[in-house]
Amino acid sequence: MNYSTINRITPYIFLAPAVIIMLIALLYPLGYMIYGSFRDWDPSQAIGESTFIGLGNYISLWNDPNFHESLTVTLKFAITVVFIEMIVGVGLALLLDRNLRGMSLLRTMFILPMMIAPVVVGLIWRYMYHPSIGIFNQTLEKIGLGSVDWLGQHALMSVIIADIWQWTPFIFILSLAALQSLPRSALEAARIDGASGWQQIIYIKLPLMMPVLIVTCLLRLIDAFKVLEVILVMTEGGPGLSTEILALRISRTATEFRELGVAAAMSNYLLMLLLILTIIMLAYNKIQELQAVRLRMAAEKEVD
Repeated sequence: MNYSTINRITPYIFLAPAVIIMLIALLYPLGYMIYGSFRDWDPSQAIGESTFIGLGNYISLWNDPNFHESLTVTLKFAITVVFIEMIVGVGLALLLDRNLRGMSLLRTMFILPMMIAPVVVGLIWRYMYHPSIGIFNQTLEKIGLGSVDWLGQHALMSVIIADIWQWTPFIFILSLAALQSLPRSALEAARIDGASGWQQIIYIKLPLMMPVLIVTCLLRLIDAFKVLEVILVMTEGGPGLSTEILALRISRTATEFRELGVAAAMSNYLLMLLLILTIIMLAYNKIQELQAVRLRMAAEKEVD
């Protein structure tokens, strides 16, 4: 074996252990879940002892109105929180992208909510929403307004507010990093041409930030579809099915209803939905990256 061959295969040799571990840790559980979704399986039996039923679990879920309700709640929750978090997070990043005294401390304070454990976040907001001792209702009563049944009639909205409070800093910190990495030549060219602050944001900053914003949005969207602890602590999916997202329904189906095959099929439906969203957003991200490259090249030529 000559020297050039050794150099060519050496990176693959070093990568091999990591690839093997990933295959075992990722593909095996995924294959196990897919295999279990085709069987009438419960925790009292090994998966090999369960009865093969083909697409029975998928068909029963497709015709289950409760599954449809949980899917609708999940879509409402995920789309709403990600949309608001993107607007607020990017807006804060644009506002704080400047050199002011105490700005480092302010940025640190903004990211504190995302450092708190989800269970703790759920407990904090559950007690703030409490009908009698919660700070929201106490404030409303002090100003002469009636109390609100936050975790009853407005349960989904209350959960959405809690998630926005916790995860907007995630959008903020990534957006701020994207802003600070923008090429100064593009911004300088816009200033030379007499662009106002708003014009720089709309035509320069946001288009150049778009690839990072799309990936950030995708990461938050995937995480929003899987959120569990905060909703479990705050509402336990109630009242009724008003806040029961798919992750919570999967957990209940497996633990309370003891239907592991149905839970596996439900997990696969969620996985397929996330894969579709990921493919669409990554394709759009590729288009935005090409546009950002063209915009950078045009700005550099104008400065030269």
